[in-house]
Amino acid sequence: MYEHPFIYGRQGPPRTVLYPGYYSNLTSHSVFADSMLYCPYTYYRQFPEVDPTLFKQSAEEMRILMKDASLILAKLADSREFTKKVMAAAQASNDQEVERLLKTTGIQSKVKATFNPDGLNLHLEASVKGSKSSILTIALRWR
Repeated sequence: MYEHPFIYGRQGPPRTVLYPGYYSNLTSHSVFADSMLYCPYTYYRQFPEVDPTLFKQSAEEMRILMKDASLILAKLADSREFTKKVMAAAQASNDQEVERLLKTTGIQSKVKATFNPDGLNLHLEASVKGSKSSILTIALRWR
């Protein structure tokens, strides 16, 4: 049952209207009752046709970024000397040396390294048709 105090535009005592299939203990003061029994939108939203071309290209570029990230991580994990050089350059705030060292791992994508006293953040970027389509960020701690 749904009690509505203003049925047919006339104020007065609440009248009871039965809506089949709904709860019988809802009152007019219930927000749940109002939202459940009244829906102004009776049409269905039409979505445009999807074009997965850019999404697919972005996924392909991300695959390349993941391979490049794997190369960097393998070099950092396997070579203590390389890791020491990267840390020393980062502590000296030598951005260009850090990026040059990372490029020597054989990566193809653009890499930007940022660092702080706690660690190193690597941002690998790929672009499709001149716009950034994929970005992979790796955060490594050294302290």
